[in-house]
Amino acid sequence: MREIVLDTETTGLDPRGGDRLVEIGCVELENHVPTGNTYHQYVNPERGMPEEAFAVHGLSEAFLAKYPSFSEIVDGFLTFIGDANLIIHNASFDLGFINSELARIGQSAVDTSRAIDTVQIARSKYPGAQASLDALCRRFEIDLSSRTKHGALLDAELLADVYLELVGGRQPGFELASERKLSHVYDENSRGASARPPRPHAASDSERCAHAAILEKISDPIWRD
Repeated sequence: MREIVLDTETTGLDPRGGDRLVEIGCVELENHVPTGNTYHQYVNPERGMPEEAFAVHGLSEAFLAKYPSFSEIVDGFLTFIGDANLIIHNASFDLGFINSELARIGQSAVDTSRAIDTVQIARSKYPGAQASLDALCRRFEIDLSSRTKHGALLDAELLADVYLELVGGRQPGFELASERKLSHVYDENSRGASARPPRPHAASDSERCAHAAILEKISDPIWRD
């Protein structure tokens, strides 16, 4: 089962009002295990950067100007995500921006039914509790020390850890690791061990005489027919 944990950074909150994507980060999971494959791309929004957005992610207009536009990176992005389910924190936001960019260049939208929204999972599992990424990281004791600002790939990596905690996806891995450890211990302990010498099973003369005496006491045994 292939899944893609996805996060974006943008120039603002509303693609319909002219806000654009500026960064995409993705982490690949196979059967709830990170494969180590990631996708990361800064995107030139071809517009200015509002101060409010810059304060969130620290990506300036000058920094982004040297990167390609969405139309130039879209093929690589779509190839990476393929047809996998998309794990997104507040999926309507990120998919809203991605589909707005796709519409801008005349490409088909990503089907929203592919999205698994971790905000909804968290609210269902912990009603009334905070469901922000930071809050969930604190709940699951996931290290946030590197998150001084928002970043698409870093946030996708954190979200992958949160998602696995939410769905219990770490447990199978722990069980497999435990089995591998036990197997290793068994192999180490048995390696080089000498075989136990065979035990003698032949009856002694006194044992055979005692057995014969018992048989003589049995009247009309079937072995004498």
